Amino acid sequence: MERTEALAYRIRAQQLDRAMASRSFTDAEILDFGVQDTGRDGASWALANRGVPVTSAGELESCPDLALAWTLRSAPHFYRRDELPDVLVATSPFSEQDAARRVINAGKPLQEAGIRTLDGLAEVATQMREVVTKPMVKGDVSTALTAKLAAPYLRYCGSCRATHSWEIPFRLGALYAGLELEPGTSPPVLRRIPDWPKRAPGPADDPESAPQRLQPIRNYLRFLGPATPNHVAAFLDAPIAEIKAHWPEDAVQVSVDGRKGWLLSDHDKIDQVDRGAAGVRLLGGFDLFLQCKDRDLIVPDKSRHKQLWPVLGRPGAVLSGLELIGTWRPKAAGGTFTLRLDLWETNTKAVRERIEAEAERLAAHRGLTLAGIEQD
Repeated sequence: MERTEALAYRIRAQQLDRAMASRSFTDAEILDFGVQDTGRDGASWALANRGVPVTSAGELESCPDLALAWTLRSAPHFYRRDELPDVLVATSPFSEQDAARRVINAGKPLQEAGIRTLDGLAEVATQMREVVTKPMVKGDVSTALTAKLAAPYLRYCGSCRATHSWEIPFRLGALYAGLELEPGTSPPVLRRIPDWPKRAPGPADDPESAPQRLQPIRNYLRFLGPATPNHVAAFLDAPIAEIKAHWPEDAVQVSVDGRKGWLLSDHDKIDQVDRGAAGVRLLGGFDLFLQCKDRDLIVPDKSRHKQLWPVLGRPGAVLSGLELIGTWRPKAAGGTFTLRLDLWETNTKAVRERIEAEAERLAAHRGLTLAGIEQD
C-alpha cells in the first residue's frame, strides 16, 4: 500500500469526503469511536466536516440523541445517547495493569495501600453516584467526594491549594457511576444519565463483550489504520502487552511504503476512495484525523510537527485533498471572524477559493461574519 492509499483510506473511513447533506445528527460513523469535544466547537465542527447538518455548537449541545462523557484518555467525547451503557463497557480497562496505566500517578498510592486500581475506580464511582443526585458543578462534586474518600484516593493540589480526589479517576469514574456531562457548561456540570441500567458502579469486567463497532482497538484500526499495536497503546494510554493480547483476530497485515501496519479485514474502503474527493477541510486541533500516532505518515516533514502539535494551544490544520498543507488559528472581534493561515506551500487559486469558502462556513458555525483571511 502506498502512503497516499493509507491517507485516502482514513479520509474515506472518517467520512471527511462526505458532501454536506441533510442527515441525522447520529449517522456519522466516528460516533462509534466518540467525537472528542476539546476546544471551541470541537465536536460540532468535527461532525460538520463529516456531512452532519449541525450548524453550531449550541445545536449539537441541545441534541437529545447525543450525550457527552469523559472516556478515552479521560477526555470529553460525544456518543449516541442510547449507546452509553455499551460505551462504558467498551472503554473499560482490560486488566489491573491497564487500569493502573490509565490513571497514571493516581495508581501508586492505591497500590501502596493494598487497593487494586480497578477496585479504586469502583469506589470512586460508587461515591460519585451517591453524591450526584441532581446536576452539580464539578467543583461541588469534588468537594463532596473528597469528604467521602479515604486518603489513598486524595492528593494535595498546589494550584488549587486544596486536597481533593485525583483528576483522572474522577473523570473516568463519572461514566462508571452513570453520570454524563452537561454539554456547553464551563466549569463542567455533571448529572445522572436518564434510565441508566441498574449495575454496580465501576468499570466493566469484559470490554470485549461490548458491540465490536464500539471497541476502541478495532476503531483505531478502522479509522486510523493501517496501524501497529504501539500506535493503539499510545492512543489509549494502555500497556502494549494488553493491546497485543486483545489484538483483533481479523486484523490483516499490510505494508505502507515498507512499514508494517494492520487493518481490519473489511477494509474495502480503500477501493471506494476518489483520491481527489476530500476537497478542503479546516480541521479542528483535536479532530480525529490529527489524533493518529504515526504523525510522520500524515506530515512527512517532521520540522512541521511542533507547529501542528505543540504542547499547549494546538492550531487547526488545513486538509486539501489527501495532504495537510498548513495550520489555521481563529481571531474573533466584534461579531467578526478572521482566519489566520500559515500555509506551507503556494496553492492554486482553486484551493485558495475553497479555503475561503470553508472559512465562511466556520465563521457561520460560530455565529460570526467572516472579516477576512490573514496569511502569515
